[in-house]
Amino acid sequence: MTWLQLRLDTHPGEVEDLEARLLASGAVAVTMEDNADQPVLEPGVGETPLWGQTRLTGLYPADTDMRQVLAAFPDDLLERANQRVEILEDKDWEREWMQHYRPMAFGERLWVCPSWIQPPEPAAINLMLDPGLAFGTGTHPTTALCLAQLDGMDLDGCEVVDYGCGSGILAVAALRLGAATALAVDNDPQALVATRDNAGRNGIPAVRLEVAAPEAVDSHAWSGRADLVIANILAGPLMELAATLLALLKPGGTLLLSGLLQTQAQALCRHYAGHISLGIESERDGWVCLRGRLPAQ
Repeated sequence: MTWLQLRLDTHPGEVEDLEARLLASGAVAVTMEDNADQPVLEPGVGETPLWGQTRLTGLYPADTDMRQVLAAFPDDLLERANQRVEILEDKDWEREWMQHYRPMAFGERLWVCPSWIQPPEPAAINLMLDPGLAFGTGTHPTTALCLAQLDGMDLDGCEVVDYGCGSGILAVAALRLGAATALAVDNDPQALVATRDNAGRNGIPAVRLEVAAPEAVDSHAWSGRADLVIANILAGPLMELAATLLALLKPGGTLLLSGLLQTQAQALCRHYAGHISLGIESERDGWVCLRGRLPAQ
């Protein structure tokens, strides 16, 4: 099926009004996207920020009279919004995105492969992982940085915590790389479901992987227990969770932090400095991975 789309360039103050007008004029869907390469990296709790320059796109059936649609908008508003009507050819969207998700290598041993593609290196450690609702497939630089770090570690027999686990990719990777047990923590119920699913897909028995929301973690059982704690989230939460993450580490354990920009690294290192010495271990596209070892008692 062919569709028509009306695109409007605007600013946050006009978004609500334009969205309402698009829906009232017969749009079956309205999308918003960044129109000036201004990523929203770390919104506050309860905030729904918009980009300084926002593009709205209304989607209409192909037989829609677009002259009538445009007549529902003031002329000066359309001119200001740089309006344009475009034809959108329908595609098999599932197959479309599948074409762009390919096996990826991290370090010397580890591959992440979609389930519909034969692993290119059958003898490697292959994680079978499909894109889903939870963050973490290896395509984002911060996930890639953490996977490369895990690949270079000797994890045999280790106990690992993946805090903010998303899809569970880091916990599953650690277990496939030799870790004995892992704790995967996330405050998003969908992430916990995705983590269990991905663990099962990769042959990880439930006894080796504990999956829990933060409030459900047995803090007594995990206090000072982990050989490795990984947190791939954002700079703000990494600040707030410092005491929680450090409490999970055993003396001599390793802390691996990512999800932050290079410009945020110095402040985070200072924040942790009284307990552990962190440094930039790797960098990709402006994102960094910090690593440090808790002093042995």
